[in-house]
Amino acid sequence: MKQDVSVNDDTSLDHFQPGGYSPYRIFSAQEWSKFRADTPLTLTEDEVRRLRSLNDPVDLDEVARIYLSVSRLLSAHLEASQLLFRQRTHFLNAENATKTPFVVGIAGSVAVGKSTTARILQELLKRWPSSPKVDLVTTDGFLYPNAVLRRHNLMERKGFPESYDIGQLLRFLSAIKAGQPDVQAPLYSHMTYDVLPGEFQTIDRPDILIFEGINVLQVRDLPADGKIVPFVSDFFDFSIYIDAPEDLIHRWYVERFMRLRETAFKNPQSFFNRYATISHDAARAVAEGLWQNINLKNLRDNILPTRPRANLILKKGENHLIEQVALRKL
Repeated sequence: MKQDVSVNDDTSLDHFQPGGYSPYRIFSAQEWSKFRADTPLTLTEDEVRRLRSLNDPVDLDEVARIYLSVSRLLSAHLEASQLLFRQRTHFLNAENATKTPFVVGIAGSVAVGKSTTARILQELLKRWPSSPKVDLVTTDGFLYPNAVLRRHNLMERKGFPESYDIGQLLRFLSAIKAGQPDVQAPLYSHMTYDVLPGEFQTIDRPDILIFEGINVLQVRDLPADGKIVPFVSDFFDFSIYIDAPEDLIHRWYVERFMRLRETAFKNPQSFFNRYATISHDAARAVAEGLWQNINLKNLRDNILPTRPRANLILKKGENHLIEQVALRKL
């Protein structure tokens, strides 16, 4: 049953204070699946298998249960945005104005499934009857190169807000929202664990841009003099937060690390190759240390506090599948 709840509790969307106000309406996965209506399922099981990340069990049933309704919701918001654009164009008598891309931000912790969600939504949105052009960009490429992080003693804070080139990130989104052609986004290699020098992804005026990253809903301190301080989320038309209890994210992170140790880490070019040759117990201890000292701190201090800023919160349960959906009220 639908209920109004508070999402300020750090552990669960179930927290509810009688008589309190919440900006969200909460739905179970079963309730949410009904909002699919007649939205067609345009993906196959093989395609979903290719789109999902390592250790993410999302399947065709999950796409039908959760993501088709999300796709329909985004379609409604896009149509409303286009209608408002036409009305404003008429109001301003600016008949030559060009509609800029509809930007969807996706945030959440490491290992929670942001990349899978982003790729599945990209494919679903591309297959709408209108065949919109949908691009996907991650914030990884906007990290400072490792050489810069080492110089400033920030390698242990990689992924924290201060490890990103915010100026470059904001210039990219400004160009996207200005409707500029051929805007370049820097590329990142998870193999070398570093930005790829001189390599870019070119974004040329898509209808929809999905922008995915752990800290995309992050805010900054405001200046006392009232000067403009743009946030990344200022450029979003819609935002999604992928949520899960802390203990589950912890488990998924360690499990993924141990799986990667048997796969990608074995590549001699991998930044983490050294962990493929140590004992199982030693590797697990490394994963636990990385979680406790870096990723858990980032989650608690920077990522989780941005959750209440999202338009839509998709909360996962024990099996890595969505159990609850929180939709911000209008």
